[in-house]
Amino acid sequence: MPNSTKEPSLAFGGQALIEGVMIRSRKHMVACVRKPNKEIITDVQQLTPYSEKHKTLSLPFLRGIVNMVESLYLGFKGLMFSANNAFEFESEEGKEPEKLEFGVAEIALVIAGVIGITAVFFLVPFLLSTWLGLKGLVFTVAEAVIRLTMFVAYLSVISLWSQYKRVLMYHGAEHKAINAHEAGAPMDVEHVKPYSRLHPRCGTSFLFIVLIISIILFTLMPNLGFAINLAYRLLLIPVIAGISYELLRLSGKYKDSPITKVLVAPGLAFQRLTTREPTDDMLEVSIKAVTEVNKLTCSTLQV
Repeated sequence: MPNSTKEPSLAFGGQALIEGVMIRSRKHMVACVRKPNKEIITDVQQLTPYSEKHKTLSLPFLRGIVNMVESLYLGFKGLMFSANNAFEFESEEGKEPEKLEFGVAEIALVIAGVIGITAVFFLVPFLLSTWLGLKGLVFTVAEAVIRLTMFVAYLSVISLWSQYKRVLMYHGAEHKAINAHEAGAPMDVEHVKPYSRLHPRCGTSFLFIVLIISIILFTLMPNLGFAINLAYRLLLIPVIAGISYELLRLSGKYKDSPITKVLVAPGLAFQRLTTREPTDDMLEVSIKAVTEVNKLTCSTLQV
């Protein structure tokens, strides 16, 4: 989820949706979706981050954990909006098409499921490395390699689904639009198209940072036996997420540093699996989303 580095108040994040793109600023979330009739429909929501309601949650490291939960929640809402508008739902004659309705409880269950899947990605590599009888640094590196292999295999399998390929293309469109916006380019297809579909502060890069931090942290942790080692791999997931978030912010602040460019290079390479070159009509959707959220942000700053 890339963020602009021009001003904190103009920081944008993004996510690919089903036939659309969601762009989020600190105060607003805009989702734009291409309907089957080719119309682009827009949903705008005003946001009040938890970190503003509770100042303690805005502290370094804690804000990364809060941001992760918020992003999951808002991302799922965006996906539901796109699913309701990207597909035609059958309805009885004279009645409105049925919509997919999800309340807070249902979304919480989905978030819990995502956290559960994350736990699996942390646990299975640990169990396999233990079964292989590895020790010390070799154990930690092998665990990380297995985790990375699992994730790449997962992406490769789901990318075979034709609809998900289109999501990857919209992911590329999202990055191109934000890259163009950050560069101050005119926001139209002709000018946005040449920009890279890769972005150094994408969620994919965040996952790569998580991988590196887990290697470092688990190497430093003492070997306290199978049960304790297993437990702290689960308990440290929020800690790893908080540290990784802060490093992602730093990579944006010092994006022109040669050291930063070297450090983000693996994450950029990894994004070639999670993005595809978009079509012009996909770019139109992402451009509209970025333009709308920029208008809302600028109007808020002028008030």
